[in-house]
Amino acid sequence: MERSEAHGFAAAMSGAFLLSCLLFAAINRHQRGPYMDEAFHVPQAQAYCHGRFLQWDPMITTLPGLYLLSVGAVKPAAWLFGWTGSVVCSAGMLRFINLLFSAGNFYLLYLLLFKIHQKNKAVSGFQRILSTLTLAMFPTLYFFTFLYYTDPGSVFFTLFAYLMCLYGNHKTSALLGFCGFMFRQTNIVWTVFCAGNVVAEKLNEAWKTELQKKKDEKISSRKGSFSDLIRILQFLIEYLITPKNLVILTALTWPYIILVTVFSVFVFINGGIVVGDRSSHEACLHFPQLFYFLSFTVFFSFPHLLTPTKIRKFLLSLRKHPVQYSLIAVISLFLIWKFTYVHKYLLADNRHYTFYVWRKVFQRHDLVKYVLVPVYIFAGWSFADTLKSKSIFWILMYFVCLLAVTVPQKLLEFRYFILPFLIYRLNIPFPSLYRQLLELAFYIVVNAVTFYLFLNRTFQWPNSDEIQRFMW
Repeated sequence: MERSEAHGFAAAMSGAFLLSCLLFAAINRHQRGPYMDEAFHVPQAQAYCHGRFLQWDPMITTLPGLYLLSVGAVKPAAWLFGWTGSVVCSAGMLRFINLLFSAGNFYLLYLLLFKIHQKNKAVSGFQRILSTLTLAMFPTLYFFTFLYYTDPGSVFFTLFAYLMCLYGNHKTSALLGFCGFMFRQTNIVWTVFCAGNVVAEKLNEAWKTELQKKKDEKISSRKGSFSDLIRILQFLIEYLITPKNLVILTALTWPYIILVTVFSVFVFINGGIVVGDRSSHEACLHFPQLFYFLSFTVFFSFPHLLTPTKIRKFLLSLRKHPVQYSLIAVISLFLIWKFTYVHKYLLADNRHYTFYVWRKVFQRHDLVKYVLVPVYIFAGWSFADTLKSKSIFWILMYFVCLLAVTVPQKLLEFRYFILPFLIYRLNIPFPSLYRQLLELAFYIVVNAVTFYLFLNRTFQWPNSDEIQRFMW
């Protein structure tokens, strides 16, 4: 990092943290007590603060990583600064843990952008800092920086594990992956993603060697025609069933294999992935979740995905391959018809934006969910098109992980899209400075509206005196 870039990064990170501190103070003035899921998380952390480690709220469905780390941070700080009484492990102090995670996420995002795009010498230090600032202010993640939720810590350990994986420190990566798993069980998918990065790299090397042997210049390690994809899949199967290759891959990924084995034992003993209340967190094949994620990504990355050039290229592709797109449309219609689920929380809780998205869009008419198929197809094409700089094996691995982390979820919840979105956004090529500035401006506007609604547009339910607030 050059001196000017180091100074710019320090200024951006300090400014972002100062802004977050001001917002943190405003939110804690308006909402002093636990809100929404904090009603479960805060008392549980407070029980741990008082040494009651065997006490557990059955309504909590995640492992106690957040509470253990909170106690490990708050207790020494309280001893060091002489804090006593109700201030120790109060809702405000516990929320501050996530503010610290947000600072860590800022730094990790910068390091990941630097590592992933290090071969692109055209990228300036200013662009890296700007992209870091933008992703750190990603609205869905940034909002939960100020509440005592698992999301900032979950993102921190997952991004840290990904960074260590890219640097080849796989034992450290697996250990950090375990920490991420302790915050949210579904993060095991991103441990598999880290292992998949290693496998994809070896596959790409072997594929290039195969091409050189056959001297077939028409096929590359990038995305190609449908027949090329079939050849790549055949190569993939042949490579993975070869014992010698399996031994090599096992030697490279054994730390991740151990962690996945631990996860499998946990699922077997626990009788499922969810701890606590399982009635509202049942796994299912909810394939439209992939379509919702793609729409979510287009919305938050519209400067990159929704451009005139992209639309023209898509229409040209549509004209060249009508049969393939027709088949995709038919499959999409079938998946929506047979595998759409509507969670009771989605219909009942009018504090979440998803409630209004569902009511204003999907419940407007029974046919709306089918009419949106062309939008989903464009979103999927544009999404994949921005990843064309990655190897085909990386793309396949990422999409497998994306399906694994979204499809089993019955509830439409934007928080579940945070990590797959960030992984995607980190790996696409750097856009022009204009598009980066547009993206940052859009995030700032969305955040401003979100916090304004949360702080000022409160409401009450009938027969309840509690103040309710709008949120992601």
